[in-house]
Amino acid sequence: MTGKLDKAKGFKKSRPGTYLSIGTTLFGAVGVIKQFRTARGDSDTLKVIDAVVRGAVIVTGVAVLVRELRNMNSDDVLAD
Repeated sequence: MTGKLDKAKGFKKSRPGTYLSIGTTLFGAVGVIKQFRTARGDSDTLKVIDAVVRGAVIVTGVAVLVRELRNMNSDDVLAD
């Protein structure tokens, strides 16, 4: 039982866990794009800036996850 629990805890640091994190982060981009379009249509500068900053956060987050994915070695927790 503890073996499965240890694997579950290590999922976030595994290759599939990192792919899942990238996917969920990119899914958040859909909301930011909608927010940006709405703010631009309303000519609301503050909301446009907010959407741009949130977009930058998403891009940075994906870049960090991709770097983490590249740095993973073959002794992945769930690769066995």
